Amino acid sequence: MATEVAGFLRQTSLLRSAPAADLEAIAAASRLRTFRRGQVVFTAGDPGDTLVVVFSGRVKVVVRSADGGELTLTIIGPGGTLGELSVADGGPRSADAETLEECRLLFVPRDTVRDLCARVPSVALALTGSIAAALRRLTEAAADLVFLDLPRRVAKVLLAQPRGEDGIIRLKMNQEELAHQSGGTRQSVNAALRGFERRGWIEVQNRAVTVKQPTALGRFADH
Repeated sequence: MATEVAGFLRQTSLLRSAPAADLEAIAAASRLRTFRRGQVVFTAGDPGDTLVVVFSGRVKVVVRSADGGELTLTIIGPGGTLGELSVADGGPRSADAETLEECRLLFVPRDTVRDLCARVPSVALALTGSIAAALRRLTEAAADLVFLDLPRRVAKVLLAQPRGEDGIIRLKMNQEELAHQSGGTRQSVNAALRGFERRGWIEVQNRAVTVKQPTALGRFADH
């Protein structure tokens, strides 16, 4: 198992530059856990004592209001990591993390990552780059919430999803998850999707969304 985990870590952007011996040591010091769909990984305020590597599945990172409102900050897939900020500053978790499907998650002790960063500058740079990328993403999302109307925010979320080999985007989230990521209600997101469908930009069948004209949708989002 440790060899399998070390091989997987070699494929991540954060740890790909680490020496093989260090990857083996990380694998031995870490815990691989399986989570069901909808299970909480951690909540805001929890101790940030581990780096979480997504081995399989998808995890959403969210913030919640006192009245139950939810905003999805990002969705992390295989090879992605959560908790870089806590690794860097030793602080508690700043958001909640919840699985969107069955997941296998690797929990790497914070001290193990910090020790590696101290000895391997390229890993420290990768950690800094990951935190910087998250900051840029949050800055853009904050600007979108202030300056863009909901339909354009929905369009940007749709366009941010992976495309198939044919260039078409087939959404892998339901409308409630789309609402959480775009900062709207399910009803308002549904209205935006219907508007896109009338224009021929997307197709909605059995609640599955397919982006048929990403260029036209992109022009609308950037207007």
